[in-house]
Amino acid sequence: MQYKDYYEILGVDKKAGQDEIKKAYRRMAKKYHPDAHPGDKKAEDKFKEANEAYEVLGDEGKRKKYDQFGTDKQFSNGYNFDPSQYGFGNNVRYEYRSGGNNDFSDFFNMFFGGGAFDTNDLFGRTTGRSGRFSQNYAINGEDSEAGIEITPAEGFSGIEKKISLRTETGERTITFKIPPGIKQGERIKLAGQGSPGINGGRSGDLYLKVSFKAGAGFDIDGMNLLATLELHPWEAALGAEVQFTTIDGKIAVKVPAGIQTDNRIRVAGRGYKDRQDTRGDLYIRIKIMNPLVLNKEQNELYEKLRQLSIGKTDKKGVKH
Repeated sequence: MQYKDYYEILGVDKKAGQDEIKKAYRRMAKKYHPDAHPGDKKAEDKFKEANEAYEVLGDEGKRKKYDQFGTDKQFSNGYNFDPSQYGFGNNVRYEYRSGGNNDFSDFFNMFFGGGAFDTNDLFGRTTGRSGRFSQNYAINGEDSEAGIEITPAEGFSGIEKKISLRTETGERTITFKIPPGIKQGERIKLAGQGSPGINGGRSGDLYLKVSFKAGAGFDIDGMNLLATLELHPWEAALGAEVQFTTIDGKIAVKVPAGIQTDNRIRVAGRGYKDRQDTRGDLYIRIKIMNPLVLNKEQNELYEKLRQLSIGKTDKKGVKH
């Protein structure tokens, strides 16, 4: 009988944790699944080997007993041994029952299958699993994570979105809701939309990590909103009252005379709002913009202003 090195089959170290073992099994099961290789006997055998290895290593009790036996007897992969030499089943003929009680190897059946040998002799108790072993060992799908960009306005009010995902089974469209007040970096859970399960296991979940688009009218700094207001030179110089569209409606903004580019006007309580209705402030950055085209009268006024400014010194001590 040939010793089965289940760690080597799954390609993991003997000190591997259960998560690593599960991931290794998933990789092999997906790679060699019969549905992906119809009629391929080698792929089918690899798939069966992966199932058998995970049947043992994926179960803490079986894994412990498998490790103890391998250590005690110092078997190595490929070592052929006669079980009767170790006191098991003297004068009893052992048969490999493929397709009968189960689709696992004779090595597995000897230790865990309740075959010709009594597992009480090996481990002090029966496995309690007589009868057919299913090769379709169910395993849940893994959770997935993807990023999604939204505008601050969409996050503020909440919105229904659609996204297209490329998966192992093709492209699919998912519709979901973004709750009002979601914050940068928060995740939206879409149950059952992650990687599919194997052999009847449930699908994993999909987590969408939210980030806000830059330059979408508003930028976010914590709970505060940052926006830009463009002014003509005369509005900045003389002061003005202008209409400004906030994230949730229009307001009148008083611009003080003499305001400069990059100065900010704070509007309290008109920033972003979280799910507890806590609201930040709105900071409006000033940007002075010259007209692209001047008519004759405007041109004359600008020329007159320039003449009046010659020889004058501004507040910064710069002489014109």
